[in-house]
Amino acid sequence: MAETKKIKTALVSVFHKDGLDQILAELHKDGVQFLSTGGTQSFIESLGYPCQAVEDLTTYPSILGGRVKTLHPKVFGGILGRRALEEDQAQMKKYEIPEIDLVIVDLYPFEATVASGASAADIIEKIDIGGISLIRAAAKNFNDVVIIPSKAEYADFLDILKENGAQTTLAQRQMFATRAFGVSSHYDTAIHAWFADNK
Repeated sequence: MAETKKIKTALVSVFHKDGLDQILAELHKDGVQFLSTGGTQSFIESLGYPCQAVEDLTTYPSILGGRVKTLHPKVFGGILGRRALEEDQAQMKKYEIPEIDLVIVDLYPFEATVASGASAADIIEKIDIGGISLIRAAAKNFNDVVIIPSKAEYADFLDILKENGAQTTLAQRQMFATRAFGVSSHYDTAIHAWFADNK
């Protein structure tokens, strides 16, 4: 397993887009291909970068009012597939699953929605399912995949891109994975606290 991995394809699915443009510019400069959905895809394309729609990859539209967009084997297979395992590579080839080397996620703002005094229905819709699943999958496969789990990590990732181009070391990927599980833990703790207070 090579310690340094080149980023070739990035899945970008973010709520807050501020600060993302500089990262996209660095990735595009290094020939990274973008994959995205909805508003994030429109944002990427508005900057002049080509971006494949997740729907074109999966052949499924965004359904259930946007509740299901990225939850598909072609997406999660591309993230979780182990590059050094022949069986995984053979299955990815068989089912035409592309390797996804970088996942950038910024989750629905659950805590901010609660703090705003929103209705229970609005709060429940801000429980991110696809995003948190992408974070956990990419962090689990940190041997091969970089996970940027919130906009709080944009600056550190941008520094890496500017210094080394679109590639990361194993230590860097493990660092971001550690932070990713911190994001996941904090997010679920906030959701649990809200449910406990609203029984």
